[in-house]
Amino acid sequence: MAVKPLPPSSRPGDKSTGTDFETLKRRIHTKLVDKLDLSRVGELEGEVLRREIRLVVEHLCDTEDTLLNRSERERLVEEVLDETFGLGPLEFLLKDPTISDIMINGPKHIYVERRGKMEKTAVQFRDNNHLMQIIDRIVSKVGRRVDEVCPMVDARLQDGSRVNAIIPPLALDGAAVSIRRFGSNPLKLEDLLNYKAFTPEMVMLLEGCIKARLNIVISGGTGSGKTTLLNTLSSFIGQADRIVTIEDAAELQLQQEHVVRLETRPPNIEGKGAITATDLVRNALRMRPERVIIGECRGAETLDMLQAMNTGHEGSMTTLHANTPRDAIARIETMITMAGFELPLKAMRQQIASAVDLIIQANRLQGGPRKITHITEVIGMEQDTIVMQDIYHYIQEGINEQGRAIGRFEATGVRPTFMDRLESAGVRLPASAFRQRVMLVD
Repeated sequence: MAVKPLPPSSRPGDKSTGTDFETLKRRIHTKLVDKLDLSRVGELEGEVLRREIRLVVEHLCDTEDTLLNRSERERLVEEVLDETFGLGPLEFLLKDPTISDIMINGPKHIYVERRGKMEKTAVQFRDNNHLMQIIDRIVSKVGRRVDEVCPMVDARLQDGSRVNAIIPPLALDGAAVSIRRFGSNPLKLEDLLNYKAFTPEMVMLLEGCIKARLNIVISGGTGSGKTTLLNTLSSFIGQADRIVTIEDAAELQLQQEHVVRLETRPPNIEGKGAITATDLVRNALRMRPERVIIGECRGAETLDMLQAMNTGHEGSMTTLHANTPRDAIARIETMITMAGFELPLKAMRQQIASAVDLIIQANRLQGGPRKITHITEVIGMEQDTIVMQDIYHYIQEGINEQGRAIGRFEATGVRPTFMDRLESAGVRLPASAFRQRVMLVD
């Protein structure tokens, strides 16, 4: 749906008309709530319901003694409908496909990220109570709550976008909300190739690794595209495989039919009933999965994930936060200790080296471009050290006139040791794919 720009005379925050417009909108919305026949509303669905209510709102507008031009009247009707069925002021931003992140710092300060650039919007909420109503509407749809007892919450929108909210008293200047957008049309492989996130040779290798059931860890910082990459790579998994996904807030959009989606649960108001990722991983292993995909490893579930990778669930994947492949290994070690077991360092590293076959490093570079900066093979152990080697990497050479990072993708000349596994799975890659050279320059 194309987003219509607001008329200049009535943009949110316009002091000459904003107050009167908001007062009129609230008055019509109140009349609409009084007029609605809830039993009739329950019988209608989706667009039919919205059309019926639109007629009521338009009639209410006619009863108001105000001078509105056509565009202002249309905007008024749309905003009343958004308040009734949608997420109020957020609907305008959620309809804009160019926005990747929405950040709400209290009711009057809303920022968005477009194409890697942060900018402030003119959209506002009436007050903190209005913002809290919208937050409650979001979290209640996924069976969660946010209040003074539980002032932090992770949730999701209908399109899979991830939502985090934190409210007073923890948030001092009003409720703060972060929305990571995942559109109804997720990025495909061709899109990432067009954005030069990686090269065709790298895609061939990753496709072969997934078909050959190698265990893969995708590491990267916040906003580096880990989940997007995981979604994209999962398209290479065969339709015959039984997949179990485990997430804190479900956002993966796998295309296969045979998928079981599991989601963690926070504690109830009495502090009981929490279901952690560790619980779900252990339960998943009893569900005869062929691949286990964890949206993100954050703690004790990491040890159970490694055990799954080591005990017949090859082809499993997960993401984690780390800045380099070597940091990813160190982070896995740290998270294993969170499970509460006193494992010797060597035994811990042996578990990691035998479980993880490949680490894909995703980074968000200066100016916004997201790149796969390393595809690194985990070879094994050498004394007490995990040995790794880069197959492909990205080297940043500087920034251009627009402030965006530029650089080149290189093949290191290393032939992976897992090539026999790829060939056994029927994957044939040309020797030239690993020849040392510059593959692509920004």
